Amino acid sequence: MAERQDRAARERARRYHARRTDHERRVARRRRDNIVAGVAGGLLVAAALGAQAAYFTPAAVPASSVPASPAPSLEGPTSPAPGP
Repeated sequence: MAERQDRAARERARRYHARRTDHERRVARRRRDNIVAGVAGGLLVAAALGAQAAYFTPAAVPASSVPASPAPSLEGPTSPAPGP
């Protein structure tokens, strides 16, 4: 009878150890998944902010690439008006 109780105790201990090991693995997996998701989400937010900044920031135009054109005058035509 003692042998049967010893065998049952060993089986309970084996199952207990298996449950604890499984639980520890699940906790570690959840922690790792949360860290990966946090880093990926942070990178996504940073990329979105960078894209917004790049899209809405006006481009700097170098002064030498702007063609020189005379500014229009506000005073009207400088040539005489055609006669009747």
